[in-house]
Amino acid sequence: MYVCICNAVTERQISQAYCEGACSLRALRERLGVAGCCGRCASCARDVLGRCKAEQAAEAASGNDFVPTPSTVDETPA
Repeated sequence: MYVCICNAVTERQISQAYCEGACSLRALRERLGVAGCCGRCASCARDVLGRCKAEQAAEAASGNDFVPTPSTVDETPA
């Protein structure tokens, strides 16, 4: 699913950036351009970051390494 239409950034790209160390909206903006234009995607990007953090915490609690969940949503532009 596209999160940032202005920069064509998908949920999957945000998850990958999180795994590579972009753990804040500022870091996502610097790396991917998320919320750098109109800003309408900021809340959705925060939600994706929150899900990534929750998945990572759950994996840590279970003793497994964090592996991002691939998006099951079609990322083809409408």
